[in-house]
Amino acid sequence: MPADLHLPADGRGPGIVLFQEIFGVTDYIHARAGDLAGLGYVVLVPHVYWRQGDPVISGDDALPRAMDALGKVDWDTAVADGLATLATLRERAEVTGPTGVLGFCFGGGLAFAVAAADDPDFLVSYYGSALPNLLDSAADVRAPSLHHFGLGDAYIPAETVQRIQRAVTAGPAAATVFTYDDAGHAFDNPLPDFHHAEAARQAWDNTVTWLSRIAPAT
Repeated sequence: MPADLHLPADGRGPGIVLFQEIFGVTDYIHARAGDLAGLGYVVLVPHVYWRQGDPVISGDDALPRAMDALGKVDWDTAVADGLATLATLRERAEVTGPTGVLGFCFGGGLAFAVAAADDPDFLVSYYGSALPNLLDSAADVRAPSLHHFGLGDAYIPAETVQRIQRAVTAGPAAATVFTYDDAGHAFDNPLPDFHHAEAARQAWDNTVTWLSRIAPAT
């Protein structure tokens, strides 16, 4: 499985496995990996679509093609790939300190499933699209977690966000849930169809602050 390694300036730091959206490992995902590396984290980005040719999906018809690609993913195999990525990152000499998982959309749900199956040091999930179907495993997530949701999300409506919040905060580890008024699904993605600038800024600031407390890079 291809995976991209992003190193901080000094070459060492805590580890983060960054899981992609449904569009593949896009420039946006690379940019966020670079942002995390700039904060001092060693970031490994697995190419979850590698078994179907590793597409990077863009263009006017990107959403239906991305949904088609997502439909070809075997969930259990993707989780196994995520667990292998986490194990690989832990073993790298550049990683010092805690190692956790972070994901956007499809990747947010995948990060949650990996956290339930393994024991990373932390979990960050942006609008994890699979979370409504994964809540039976919330008690298996022993890592502190941070979750972001837009209250204008057509895919994860506000009542579902409330259900997710109840489940994750009832788990064995501390869970923090932030919500953002009027923000839709994938609000951090810079594409005009998705982006909500203020929600993206607030969520990233919240993520940076939370990581600096849970897994400080310096």
